[in-house]
Amino acid sequence: MIRKAEIADLVVVKEIAEACTAALIADGIYQWNKEYPSRTAFKKDIEQGALSVYEKEGEIVGCIMFSEEKDPLYNRIKWLTEDDKNVYIHRLAVHPTNQRQGIARQLMDYAEAYALAEQMNSIRLDTFSKNPRNIRFYEARGYQNLGDVYFIRQSQYPFHCFEKVLKRI
Repeated sequence: MIRKAEIADLVVVKEIAEACTAALIADGIYQWNKEYPSRTAFKKDIEQGALSVYEKEGEIVGCIMFSEEKDPLYNRIKWLTEDDKNVYIHRLAVHPTNQRQGIARQLMDYAEAYALAEQMNSIRLDTFSKNPRNIRFYEARGYQNLGDVYFIRQSQYPFHCFEKVLKRI
């Protein structure tokens, strides 16, 4: 079941992110760290109604943040659609013990269904250039790589920016 996150979910969501960070680092992928994603970021997501969680047998095992708020760093990218009615996805995470079960796909389906229902033009996101599994995941869903941005506090390596057009303008 997917539902909007509540403030009471904050501790569990942060624990999932920390478990994902540890698993990524163990695989040599330095995408997330102690600074990101932060408890403050998740708290803001929840307060803005932008974070959703995936529950399996009553336990939260994943999350996804999506909103219409554009990170200013994204202004460097030549997007396929105008900056109007776009959904931005961040902080997609599934606890490592629950990965490879289709949960990330279901969370993305949920975000995409929201964007379609709200008649958005596209969905935009970024993913770490050194995470081939994520890159394949988004490309298989029809997202196009449009260029790179750098989150210096996270990594010296770029993050690829992807967009999926939902309707033509």
